[in-house]
Amino acid sequence: MGTPHTGYDPDLHARRAAAFGAAAAEYAEHRPDYPADAAAWALEPAGPGPLHVLDLAAGTGKLSRPLVALGHRVTAVEPDEAMLAELRRHVPEATALAGSAERIPLPDASVDAVVVGQAIHWFDQAVALPEIARVLRPGGPLATLSNAEDEGVEWVAGLAKVSPTQASFTDWANRPGRRIEPHPAFSATENADFPHAQRRTAESLIATVATHSHILVMEPAEREAAKERIRAYLRSRPETCAGAFDLPLLTRVQRCVRAAG
Repeated sequence: MGTPHTGYDPDLHARRAAAFGAAAAEYAEHRPDYPADAAAWALEPAGPGPLHVLDLAAGTGKLSRPLVALGHRVTAVEPDEAMLAELRRHVPEATALAGSAERIPLPDASVDAVVVGQAIHWFDQAVALPEIARVLRPGGPLATLSNAEDEGVEWVAGLAKVSPTQASFTDWANRPGRRIEPHPAFSATENADFPHAQRRTAESLIATVATHSHILVMEPAEREAAKERIRAYLRSRPETCAGAFDLPLLTRVQRCVRAAG
């Protein structure tokens, strides 16, 4: 699973990992997408394409969609049936398969690139990285993409203080378990950040936060209290109290390359 961070609770981690299916439709509606320039940078080591790209732990297809728009052939693998159903509905151009990072339903050396959107922290990397290396052609990139709220913006930093979810912190993608761990099948990693934004209202931002696993596993009363704290904060800010606004995001990309042999 990588190096567990301080306070790591394996039972809670498992509950959170299994929580998304019940909110699959809300996830598809409210989670942000990924910018095309971030996806293009992730794939750059593979060459100009078009490529066969594996979107691993693809969820509802938030990353599959820009990959298809860039002209690539996409195979999307997702373990949760409800998430997979939303993926097939929203990105019919992708080939959607049931599977996981630890058991990928593809032949050896069959894809040009592997990408992971907001999901590597759910992997058992000791098992997943050799399995990814198995299906990835030598020289092909493995890349993770993670959206984080941009706390360099003052009101967003304030939101992070009242939100119970880690997804608001700009160092989210660099925490233990949320990055590609060193492995002999892959080169050293490199990183890049891409500015991004999502158009939201106070209520749709609360709906977005409500799809985060921290919220999904709360007891109902605790969940409603957390949402009300966020609602009160957004009502108090001039940037967010009157209609739609842009939520500033950073898309953090980490990539490495499959070694030869």
